[in-house]
Amino acid sequence: MAAKIIKVLLVEDNPGDVLLLQEFLKEVTTTRVELMLVESLAQALNYLAKESFDVILLDLSLPDSQGLETFVKTHHQTKATPIIVLTGINDETLAIRAMQEGAQDYLVKGQVTGDLLVRSMRYAIERQRADEALRHSEERFRVALKNSPIFVYHQDRELRYTWVYNPFSGLTIENMLGKYDSDIMPAEDAQHQIVIKNGVLTTGIGTREEVSITTATGTRYYDLTVEPLRNEWQEVVGVTCASIDISDRKLAEEKIREQAALLDVTTDAICVRDLNNQILFWNKGAETLYGWRAQEVWGKNASELLYDEHSPEMETALLQVISKGKWQGELTKLTKTNKEVLVASRWSLVCNQQGSPKSILTVDTDITEKKQLEAQLFRAQRLESIGTLASGIAHDLNNILTPILAGAQLLPLKFPDADERTRHLLEILEMNAKRGADLVKQVLSFARGVEGKRITLQLRHLIIELAKILKETLPKSIEILTDVPQDLWTISGDSTQIHQVMMNLCVNARDAMPNGGTLKISAENVFFDENYARMNLEAKIGPYVVITVSDTGIGIPAEILDRIFEPFFTTKEVGKGTGLGLSTVIGIIKSHGGFVNVYSEVGNGTRFHVYLPAAEGMEKLSLESWTLPKGHGELILVVDDEPAIQEITRTSLETHNYQTIIADDGIEAIALYAKHMDKISAVLMDIMLPTLDGLTAIRTLQKINPQVKIIATSGLMSNNKISTIADIGVTTFLPKPYTVNELLLALQKVMS
Repeated sequence: MAAKIIKVLLVEDNPGDVLLLQEFLKEVTTTRVELMLVESLAQALNYLAKESFDVILLDLSLPDSQGLETFVKTHHQTKATPIIVLTGINDETLAIRAMQEGAQDYLVKGQVTGDLLVRSMRYAIERQRADEALRHSEERFRVALKNSPIFVYHQDRELRYTWVYNPFSGLTIENMLGKYDSDIMPAEDAQHQIVIKNGVLTTGIGTREEVSITTATGTRYYDLTVEPLRNEWQEVVGVTCASIDISDRKLAEEKIREQAALLDVTTDAICVRDLNNQILFWNKGAETLYGWRAQEVWGKNASELLYDEHSPEMETALLQVISKGKWQGELTKLTKTNKEVLVASRWSLVCNQQGSPKSILTVDTDITEKKQLEAQLFRAQRLESIGTLASGIAHDLNNILTPILAGAQLLPLKFPDADERTRHLLEILEMNAKRGADLVKQVLSFARGVEGKRITLQLRHLIIELAKILKETLPKSIEILTDVPQDLWTISGDSTQIHQVMMNLCVNARDAMPNGGTLKISAENVFFDENYARMNLEAKIGPYVVITVSDTGIGIPAEILDRIFEPFFTTKEVGKGTGLGLSTVIGIIKSHGGFVNVYSEVGNGTRFHVYLPAAEGMEKLSLESWTLPKGHGELILVVDDEPAIQEITRTSLETHNYQTIIADDGIEAIALYAKHMDKISAVLMDIMLPTLDGLTAIRTLQKINPQVKIIATSGLMSNNKISTIADIGVTTFLPKPYTVNELLLALQKVMS
């Protein structure tokens, strides 16, 4: 194998020393040396400007330069070439200074052998290369860190700063070296970092923590990584730390949290989906409306979650939002419990910085209750218009049927000798004309009510009599129950018509229980005050008798509940119903000055409440004649978004010695309660509120004060929502509309 070649520049003016060195090098067989000889510093610098060498052998005593200056000038010319000082001056101080200036070795003539010289040259070359590699590595490290936010430093076991790169904002490397954490940052911040670093020194295990430092311009946040710094014996002699300023990120996260909190405050259900319909964001409003927690829906397909079958409306919405960037309309969606809710839905397309679609933002507002109220109003208007139309049709039909019926009755007298078939046809003609006349009479009773003979009636007797008939005629599988107080008020009405009303309701109840069940007829006295009358357009101030007919049957689907009073509308099979039973009920009750409410759940039965004004003598009753519980100056927080209800409730409470404070929504309620918590005795909370719904507001109030006394109220409440109210500890529920008496009794109950 060929010996390695070392190219050497020898700077020496003494011929004897040159000859001796040449002889030494000839003796070495493992290394081949190419020697270039110069006798002065000027010659050496000239060569170094044109050629490169592996190593320089430099005598410090030259004709044109003496001592350490010779080395300094040579080293300045070529820092990339290792220099071995080879001199006859045995001066330890000079040797140390030369080594400090960058000499790779210091050899004294007379003490040098060939092998020693070659080993020294090899070592010098290898060390120079290692130093050069280290310099390159450090340079790459410096370049990498130059534009980096990373602050890197070493600390010894006493946690003094021994090396620093990219110092903390406002500090320099010079005023950090040799210092402790407590010298450059507030005591509390320093103590936190000292605990972290001492833990690494003790265990020898690195860690990563988030720390903060208070500066003159505010608090800065850092992501701090601490690793043990070990010596060649693997002992921990200090720590190496890397710290990244994450203040901007923390600020952005804080803004995001604030925005998320605002999104959670709203009662609207907010959802963000990617273009594959996977849910990315789900706010508190969505949790409240749909029942699914955010953790349950992340990554789920929104269509599979909120629809039980393919929805063409949603497909249309998706196409429009992709093509036009937005869509809005009404959609029916499902909750976690498979309950249908109607929402006003607004969709917006969200794009990235390049303008490409990346997700869809959906904002849903629950309009189920609003639609039910609208449907109630539309139903009343529709019934009124249908009644007007039916009245006109019935009048014309009467005109048509009168001569037919008269003719059918006169023809047998005109033709006494008619054969049996002709007489039979005349009987059929008369019978069907009478049926037509009866049908017209029912339509008229729906349309404008049939006055009939009005007398003072005690409905208790009528209900007891009806119950006997039902027990004799209805299947034994149906249990008949009654609940009528002895002091039930009387009404002014036609007994036949009222009997017909209750019989129609009971027959419908029977048909709703083909496999048996319970039919209950009950009655009670109620007094409607101004409070109640304002909340129910059909009610008037004064005493009423309420008859309730309830069954445990199949129930009425919500989609047809608002049509059941329409004439000729029926869900029964052909030939089993005319569709005039309930329209007759509503006509008779309206002609008596009353109204009807119905509540039904599929599979859980139906309740009809028939409200009839009490007899004339009872109209003298007023609120003053009732013994109503009064307050003792207690402050009540009334939370409702309807100004009319706010005003009547405030007036009612203040009239009965209570004080009031009003909130329009859940957020205002929380703010007012937090401000006046020590003075507020009870909270009257509407469940359906804008901005922040009642249930969320109740939970927040309970966190502020676990002993808060709350009465929940609403106009339309499902059993599920009532159960939810009970689950969060609110046991007093006041359904709208409510009377002053009911309000005062509820307050008395909750505060006692």
